[in-house]
Amino acid sequence: MEDTKNNSEIKDFCDYLLVEKGYSLNTIAGYSCDLTEFLKFIVSENTSLLSLATRKNVIGFLVYLHKENLSPNTVARKLSSLRSFYKFLLLDRRITIDPTTNLESPKMAKYLPNVLSQDEILTLLNQPDAATLQGKRDSAILETLYATGMRVSEVIALDIGDVNIKFSYAKCFGKGGKERIVPMGSYALESINLYLKEVRPKFLKGKTTSALFLNQRGGRLTRQSIWGMMKKYGKAAGVGDGLSPHTLRHSLATHMLENGADLRTVQEILGHVDLATTQIYTHLLQNTITAEYKKFHPRS
Repeated sequence: MEDTKNNSEIKDFCDYLLVEKGYSLNTIAGYSCDLTEFLKFIVSENTSLLSLATRKNVIGFLVYLHKENLSPNTVARKLSSLRSFYKFLLLDRRITIDPTTNLESPKMAKYLPNVLSQDEILTLLNQPDAATLQGKRDSAILETLYATGMRVSEVIALDIGDVNIKFSYAKCFGKGGKERIVPMGSYALESINLYLKEVRPKFLKGKTTSALFLNQRGGRLTRQSIWGMMKKYGKAAGVGDGLSPHTLRHSLATHMLENGADLRTVQEILGHVDLATTQIYTHLLQNTITAEYKKFHPRS
């Protein structure tokens, strides 16, 4: 039987996602992990190849995941990975029957993202020490995250040429390598300008790189470093140490809607392909309105 770690079918599919679909390496790794788990399951059921899996194998795998007490969201994601994989095999004419056809996904639990209030955001943005080089850099990063709603992967990928201070916008590449232009406010632009003048040259230490945000050794920042930064400042601001870069993305969207922004505008800024993805923030807004009504209406 073929070793699951070097499975040629999974490798071909991952190459397809990278080259044809333009997916990020992190997304591809998730697909690979789900497919490897399924392959291990069917190998235990005496099926040696993913292309030989039957509908019974897939159903058995879903039952197994349920017995492992995985959340409906996790099971639905794994089934989605299988669907994408077998669609690829069909298109490549490696199979004639899709074993995932008409299988119903578990009902996914609806959740509302964590959002900070506008006052909490202000407190958070004031945490970096403006007297230090690191504090000035961190301030520029926090302001950029909140100003643009970029994902952490988009922020760390920014190059100097991607930010146009004169015309107040940044260019970034989102999921699937799709480029979008995001407006930037004066606070973010001022923070970036200060960082470029006073911090970045000192972090470079004679090195050459196009990366915008650098660590103290002159290298491009990592996802982990920004997550660690968020955790530190979140704790210092009193909003919890579980803060993530995505919290600022959620907060930006919610605050813009609270202040009267059009849903389509928020969709464009966040880079959502489907408007339904952006509509989750209207539920947050409705919750706020309901809470305020109950708090202040004399006959609520």
